[in-house]
Amino acid sequence: MFARSTTTPWPLVALFTAGYLAPYLLPTTVGRLDAGLPLSATQAGAVGSALLLSSAAAGFLLVSRVDRVGPRTLARIGLALAVLGYGSAALTHAVPAVIAGAVVGGFGSGTATTVAASGIAAERDPHRASTLGLLCVSALAGAVYLTVPHLGAGHGQPLAAIALTALAVWPLTGRLPVRTATGHARVETAGLPHRRAGLVLAATLLCWSLAQNSLWGVSGRIGITQAHLSEVTVGAVFAIALGTGLVGVIGAGTLGSRLGRAVPIGAGTALIAGCIVLSASAHDLRTFATGEIAWNTLYPIVLSYVLGLAASLDPRGRWAVLVGSASSLGTAAGPLAGSVLSAGAGFPAMGGILAAGLVVVAVPMTAVAVLSGRRRLPQSTVEIAVQAPLSRPERGAGNCAPSPHRPAASSLTYKNSYASTSAR
Repeated sequence: MFARSTTTPWPLVALFTAGYLAPYLLPTTVGRLDAGLPLSATQAGAVGSALLLSSAAAGFLLVSRVDRVGPRTLARIGLALAVLGYGSAALTHAVPAVIAGAVVGGFGSGTATTVAASGIAAERDPHRASTLGLLCVSALAGAVYLTVPHLGAGHGQPLAAIALTALAVWPLTGRLPVRTATGHARVETAGLPHRRAGLVLAATLLCWSLAQNSLWGVSGRIGITQAHLSEVTVGAVFAIALGTGLVGVIGAGTLGSRLGRAVPIGAGTALIAGCIVLSASAHDLRTFATGEIAWNTLYPIVLSYVLGLAASLDPRGRWAVLVGSASSLGTAAGPLAGSVLSAGAGFPAMGGILAAGLVVVAVPMTAVAVLSGRRRLPQSTVEIAVQAPLSRPERGAGNCAPSPHRPAASSLTYKNSYASTSAR
């Protein structure tokens, strides 16, 4: 699908940023839908869930089609849908049209994320590439949180920001491969590897994301209604929190694999659970800011290691996409779950429930990380017979490029044995 490269994959990082921006802007999107349209808090949360559910559906539907359609074409389709969907939703006040636009835009975001995740999994260092993506989306989301409160009331500003980001990323798609599955190549591959580990990781990350985004979806309401802060103050807290998240992402990139994956995933999730309890019980600026800042510092660190773990399970990127889509399902259910829990039990009780769930799912997630670091993965062989010269990128080894831990094969046949992931 993508040839391995030693250079920074900026087109993939930009595509990752465009696809992930919608979940990062969830609190202001849901809050402004509630305030700017005739929707209740629960209904606004349901719209946010529909957007993210559409994004997850794109990943599940397209995971096996990136090869056939081609990364460049599929990325452009996704970005076009994002511009069309989010842009139309931002420009109308008719609730059905806003919902339809959010769903179309969500599918576009999910399509862009699918292409980005597939390409990042083929990189020599997928953890570094995913870290760069999280770094960019955190910085951009922070800038939006600082800017939107000064642009007036209404639901359209955050949706327009997502649409404009997709439009800005479009020119970079010209550097993606045009097509990889052609009549000139015969691809013989084994089935999806490491099914048990991949399924466990997908199921637990779904629950992990559900807990995270149940709070994230109502964080704006906690700050405004429970902590009695203004929208400008809440937006500033979110911007600072995402800014410290940048520091966390940089730290994760610096640490790399020195701590392995089990410690950052297990211990990081436990610390996040404590931050959720603190943030959900906040009644003043200090407590709210402390919880949100600590939480948003840890969240991208843990997520970057989870994404790297998923990418290591299959160099073709299929588990990276499937695990990411499972995460999107949890993200999609988050706003509605958070609204229902907070309405029925209150914000502090909701935080306790979510924290307990995080502690439970941390155990199998850590186990997958430990096992993937200790064992040597079963050997499988991927052969590609290429009829055309390799001078054009789309005629190269594609998703079957050799691992960085072994020398490349010569001539036009590549044999790639998937070895241990512990060196990553």
